[in-house]
Amino acid sequence: MADENKNDEAVTAETETAVTNEQPAIADTPSEAAANQDPAQGAEGQPQQREGRGRGGRGGNRDGGRGRGGRDNRRNNRREEEDDGIIEKLVHINRVSKTVKGGKRFGFAALVVVGDGSGRVGFGKGKAREVPEAIQKASAAARKKMIRVPLKEGRTLHHDGNGRFGAGKVTVRTAPPGTGIIAGGPMRAVFESLGVADVVTKSVGTSNPYNMIRATFDALTDQTSPKSVAQRRGKKVADLLGRGGASEAEAEADAAAVVE
Repeated sequence: MADENKNDEAVTAETETAVTNEQPAIADTPSEAAANQDPAQGAEGQPQQREGRGRGGRGGNRDGGRGRGGRDNRRNNRREEEDDGIIEKLVHINRVSKTVKGGKRFGFAALVVVGDGSGRVGFGKGKAREVPEAIQKASAAARKKMIRVPLKEGRTLHHDGNGRFGAGKVTVRTAPPGTGIIAGGPMRAVFESLGVADVVTKSVGTSNPYNMIRATFDALTDQTSPKSVAQRRGKKVADLLGRGGASEAEAEADAAAVVE
Protein backbone atom coordinates (compact mmCIF):
# COMPACT_ATOMS: atom_id res chain seq x y z
CA MET A 1 0.00 0.00 0.00
CA ALA A 2 2.85 2.34 0.72
CA ASP A 3 4.34 1.66 -2.72
CA GLU A 4 1.03 2.42 -4.46
CA ASN A 5 0.69 5.76 -2.63
CA LYS A 6 4.22 6.76 -3.65
CA ASN A 7 3.50 5.92 -7.30
CA ASP A 8 0.30 8.00 -7.28
CA GLU A 9 2.10 10.99 -5.77
CA ALA A 10 4.82 10.76 -8.43
CA VAL A 11 2.28 10.70 -11.30
CA THR A 12 0.43 13.74 -9.87
CA ALA A 13 3.67 15.71 -9.52
CA GLU A 14 4.67 14.97 -13.13
CA THR A 15 1.24 16.10 -14.42
CA GLU A 16 1.38 19.40 -12.50
CA THR A 17 4.90 20.06 -13.80
CA ALA A 18 3.76 19.46 -17.41
CA VAL A 19 0.78 21.80 -17.04
CA THR A 20 2.92 24.54 -15.46
CA ASN A 21 5.63 24.37 -18.12
CA GLU A 22 3.14 24.38 -21.02
CA GLN A 23 3.48 27.60 -23.11
CA PRO A 24 0.78 29.03 -25.36
CA ALA A 25 1.19 28.33 -29.05
CA ILE A 26 2.47 31.31 -31.03
CA ALA A 27 1.42 31.58 -34.66
CA ASP A 28 4.25 32.09 -37.11
CA THR A 29 2.13 33.93 -39.74
CA PRO A 30 -0.98 36.17 -39.65
CA SER A 31 -2.92 33.55 -41.60
CA GLU A 32 -2.26 30.96 -38.91
CA ALA A 33 -3.37 33.48 -36.27
CA ALA A 34 -6.63 34.05 -38.13
CA ALA A 35 -7.13 30.31 -38.49
CA ASN A 36 -6.57 29.73 -34.78
CA GLN A 37 -8.95 32.56 -33.80
CA ASP A 38 -12.37 31.64 -32.52
CA PRO A 39 -14.99 32.37 -35.25
CA ALA A 40 -17.31 33.83 -32.61
CA GLN A 41 -14.80 36.67 -32.00
CA GLY A 42 -14.21 39.75 -34.12
CA ALA A 43 -11.02 41.22 -35.48
CA GLU A 44 -10.01 42.56 -32.06
CA GLY A 45 -11.02 39.52 -30.09
CA GLN A 46 -14.48 40.87 -29.30
CA PRO A 47 -17.58 38.73 -29.78
CA GLN A 48 -19.36 39.44 -33.06
CA GLN A 49 -22.88 40.77 -32.93
CA ARG A 50 -25.40 38.52 -34.52
CA GLU A 51 -27.84 39.91 -36.97
CA GLY A 52 -31.26 40.16 -35.50
CA ARG A 53 -34.60 40.11 -37.22
CA GLY A 54 -35.73 43.46 -35.98
CA ARG A 55 -38.40 45.73 -37.36
CA GLY A 56 -36.24 47.13 -40.09
CA GLY A 57 -35.08 43.78 -41.49
CA ARG A 58 -32.09 41.60 -40.63
CA GLY A 59 -29.52 44.37 -40.54
CA GLY A 60 -31.89 47.06 -39.34
CA ASN A 61 -30.35 49.58 -41.79
CA ARG A 62 -31.18 47.92 -45.08
CA ASP A 63 -32.81 50.29 -47.58
CA GLY A 64 -36.30 49.40 -48.62
CA GLY A 65 -36.96 47.17 -45.61
CA ARG A 66 -39.97 47.21 -43.40
CA GLY A 67 -38.53 49.78 -41.05
CA ARG A 68 -40.20 53.07 -40.26
CA GLY A 69 -37.81 54.95 -42.52
CA GLY A 70 -38.94 53.14 -45.65
CA ARG A 71 -42.61 53.61 -44.79
CA ASP A 72 -42.15 57.32 -44.09
CA ASN A 73 -40.32 57.80 -47.39
CA ARG A 74 -43.19 56.22 -49.29
CA ARG A 75 -45.69 58.43 -47.49
CA ASN A 76 -43.70 61.59 -48.23
CA ASN A 77 -43.43 60.70 -51.93
CA ARG A 78 -47.17 60.08 -52.11
CA ARG A 79 -47.92 63.42 -50.46
CA GLU A 80 -45.64 65.28 -52.85
CA GLU A 81 -47.36 63.69 -55.83
CA GLU A 82 -50.81 64.55 -54.50
CA ASP A 83 -49.93 68.13 -53.55
CA ASP A 84 -48.12 68.89 -56.82
CA GLY A 85 -49.88 71.92 -58.36
CA ILE A 86 -53.17 71.41 -56.46
CA ILE A 87 -54.60 74.13 -54.20
CA GLU A 88 -56.54 72.70 -51.28
CA LYS A 89 -58.95 74.81 -49.20
CA LEU A 90 -60.73 73.59 -46.09
CA VAL A 91 -64.15 75.25 -46.09
CA HIS A 92 -66.01 73.76 -43.14
CA ILE A 93 -65.69 71.13 -40.40
CA ASN A 94 -68.74 69.88 -38.55
CA ARG A 95 -68.86 67.51 -35.58
CA VAL A 96 -71.50 64.84 -36.01
CA SER A 97 -72.73 62.18 -33.60
CA LYS A 98 -74.46 58.84 -33.90
CA THR A 99 -76.55 57.48 -31.05
CA VAL A 100 -75.94 53.79 -30.38
CA LYS A 101 -76.88 51.39 -27.61
CA GLY A 102 -73.93 52.29 -25.39
CA GLY A 103 -74.17 56.05 -25.89
CA LYS A 104 -73.00 58.40 -28.65
CA ARG A 105 -70.26 58.02 -31.22
CA PHE A 106 -68.75 61.31 -32.35
CA GLY A 107 -67.19 61.95 -35.72
CA PHE A 108 -66.26 64.83 -38.01
CA ALA A 109 -67.48 65.91 -41.45
CA ALA A 110 -65.19 68.02 -43.65
CA LEU A 111 -65.93 70.09 -46.76
CA VAL A 112 -62.90 70.72 -49.00
CA VAL A 113 -62.43 72.64 -52.26
CA VAL A 114 -59.48 71.86 -54.55
CA GLY A 115 -58.23 73.44 -57.76
CA ASP A 116 -55.15 73.87 -59.93
CA GLY A 117 -55.33 77.68 -60.09
CA SER A 118 -55.77 77.68 -63.88
CA GLY A 119 -59.40 76.81 -64.59
CA ARG A 120 -60.08 73.50 -62.83
CA VAL A 121 -61.93 73.22 -59.53
CA GLY A 122 -63.83 70.62 -57.52
CA PHE A 123 -65.35 70.04 -54.10
CA GLY A 124 -65.91 67.02 -51.91
CA LYS A 125 -66.96 65.98 -48.44
CA GLY A 126 -65.82 63.21 -46.12
CA LYS A 127 -66.67 61.83 -42.68
CA ALA A 128 -64.42 59.98 -40.24
CA ARG A 129 -63.75 59.55 -36.54
CA GLU A 130 -60.76 61.91 -36.71
CA VAL A 131 -60.34 65.30 -38.39
CA PRO A 132 -57.25 64.52 -40.54
CA GLU A 133 -58.84 61.40 -41.96
CA ALA A 134 -62.06 63.29 -42.76
CA ILE A 135 -60.08 65.99 -44.60
CA GLN A 136 -58.17 63.34 -46.54
CA LYS A 137 -61.39 61.65 -47.64
CA ALA A 138 -62.94 64.96 -48.69
CA SER A 139 -59.83 65.94 -50.66
CA ALA A 140 -59.79 62.60 -52.49
CA ALA A 141 -63.48 62.98 -53.38
CA ALA A 142 -62.92 66.54 -54.62
CA ARG A 143 -60.05 65.50 -56.91
CA LYS A 144 -62.30 62.95 -58.63
CA LYS A 145 -65.01 65.52 -59.48
CA MET A 146 -63.06 68.49 -60.81
CA ILE A 147 -64.63 70.55 -63.60
CA ARG A 148 -63.13 72.86 -66.23
CA VAL A 149 -64.26 76.50 -66.22
CA PRO A 150 -63.22 78.83 -69.10
CA LEU A 151 -61.55 82.03 -67.91
CA LYS A 152 -61.27 85.36 -69.67
CA GLU A 153 -57.63 86.47 -69.92
CA GLY A 154 -56.89 83.92 -67.19
CA ARG A 155 -58.20 86.23 -64.45
CA THR A 156 -62.03 86.54 -64.58
CA LEU A 157 -65.21 84.99 -65.97
CA HIS A 158 -66.41 85.50 -69.53
CA HIS A 159 -69.95 86.55 -68.57
CA ASP A 160 -72.35 86.89 -65.66
CA GLY A 161 -74.24 83.91 -64.31
CA ASN A 162 -76.71 82.70 -61.72
CA GLY A 163 -76.76 79.49 -59.73
CA ARG A 164 -79.20 77.87 -57.37
CA PHE A 165 -79.31 74.86 -55.10
CA GLY A 166 -82.02 74.36 -52.51
CA ALA A 167 -82.59 77.66 -50.73
CA GLY A 168 -79.24 79.09 -51.86
CA LYS A 169 -79.02 81.57 -54.73
CA VAL A 170 -75.76 83.07 -55.99
CA THR A 171 -74.88 85.61 -58.65
CA VAL A 172 -71.43 85.83 -60.24
CA ARG A 173 -70.30 88.74 -62.41
CA THR A 174 -67.21 89.43 -64.47
CA ALA A 175 -65.05 92.33 -63.26
CA PRO A 176 -62.30 94.59 -64.65
CA PRO A 177 -58.64 94.20 -63.62
CA GLY A 178 -57.86 95.28 -60.07
CA THR A 179 -61.28 94.45 -58.64
CA GLY A 180 -60.17 91.42 -56.68
CA ILE A 181 -62.32 88.62 -55.32
CA ILE A 182 -65.43 90.15 -53.81
CA ALA A 183 -66.96 87.05 -52.25
CA GLY A 184 -67.54 85.75 -48.79
CA GLY A 185 -67.12 82.48 -47.00
CA PRO A 186 -67.18 79.32 -49.08
CA MET A 187 -67.45 81.17 -52.41
CA ARG A 188 -64.07 82.84 -51.90
CA ALA A 189 -62.40 79.45 -51.47
CA VAL A 190 -63.90 78.31 -54.79
CA PHE A 191 -62.60 81.28 -56.78
CA GLU A 192 -59.18 81.22 -55.12
CA SER A 193 -58.76 77.56 -56.03
CA LEU A 194 -60.09 78.21 -59.53
CA GLY A 195 -57.50 80.90 -60.21
CA VAL A 196 -59.92 83.84 -60.64
CA ALA A 197 -58.41 87.18 -59.67
CA ASP A 198 -61.33 89.55 -60.40
CA VAL A 199 -64.97 88.67 -59.71
CA VAL A 200 -68.02 90.11 -57.96
CA THR A 201 -70.47 87.73 -56.29
CA LYS A 202 -73.61 87.84 -54.19
CA SER A 203 -75.24 85.09 -52.17
CA VAL A 204 -78.76 85.20 -50.76
CA GLY A 205 -81.19 82.75 -49.21
CA THR A 206 -78.90 80.64 -47.04
CA SER A 207 -75.59 80.56 -45.24
CA ASN A 208 -75.24 76.77 -45.37
CA PRO A 209 -71.74 76.17 -46.83
CA TYR A 210 -72.83 72.99 -48.63
CA ASN A 211 -75.69 74.73 -50.44
CA MET A 212 -73.58 77.78 -51.22
CA ILE A 213 -70.83 75.63 -52.76
CA ARG A 214 -73.30 73.66 -54.87
CA ALA A 215 -75.04 76.84 -56.03
CA THR A 216 -71.68 78.34 -57.00
CA PHE A 217 -70.76 75.27 -59.01
CA ASP A 218 -74.16 75.41 -60.70
CA ALA A 219 -73.32 78.93 -61.87
CA LEU A 220 -69.82 77.94 -62.99
CA THR A 221 -71.00 74.98 -65.07
CA ASP A 222 -73.08 77.39 -67.20
CA GLN A 223 -69.99 79.44 -68.13
CA THR A 224 -69.09 79.36 -71.83
CA SER A 225 -66.36 80.98 -73.88
CA PRO A 226 -66.66 82.79 -77.24
CA LYS A 227 -64.51 80.11 -78.82
CA SER A 228 -66.85 77.29 -77.82
CA VAL A 229 -69.93 79.28 -78.92
CA ALA A 230 -68.33 80.04 -82.28
CA GLN A 231 -67.50 76.38 -82.85
CA ARG A 232 -71.04 75.32 -81.92
CA ARG A 233 -72.62 77.85 -84.30
CA GLY A 234 -70.09 77.41 -87.08
CA LYS A 235 -68.91 81.02 -87.02
CA LYS A 236 -65.72 82.92 -86.31
CA VAL A 237 -64.94 84.42 -82.92
CA ALA A 238 -64.50 87.87 -84.49
CA ASP A 239 -68.07 87.71 -85.85
CA LEU A 240 -69.47 87.15 -82.39
CA LEU A 241 -67.37 89.82 -80.68
CA GLY A 242 -68.10 92.44 -83.36
CA ARG A 243 -71.86 92.51 -82.77
CA GLY A 244 -71.71 94.81 -79.75
CA GLY A 245 -70.91 97.90 -81.84
CA ALA A 246 -67.16 97.27 -81.83
CA SER A 247 -65.17 97.84 -84.98
CA GLU A 248 -63.80 94.98 -87.04
CA ALA A 249 -60.22 95.69 -85.88
CA GLU A 250 -61.24 95.63 -82.23
CA ALA A 251 -63.15 92.39 -82.78
CA GLU A 252 -60.14 90.80 -84.43
CA ALA A 253 -57.91 91.89 -81.54
CA ASP A 254 -60.34 90.55 -78.95
CA ALA A 255 -60.64 87.29 -80.86
CA ALA A 256 -56.87 86.88 -80.93
CA ALA A 257 -56.73 87.45 -77.15
CA VAL A 258 -59.30 84.74 -76.45
CA VAL A 259 -57.49 81.62 -75.23
CA GLU A 260 -60.45 79.36 -74.44
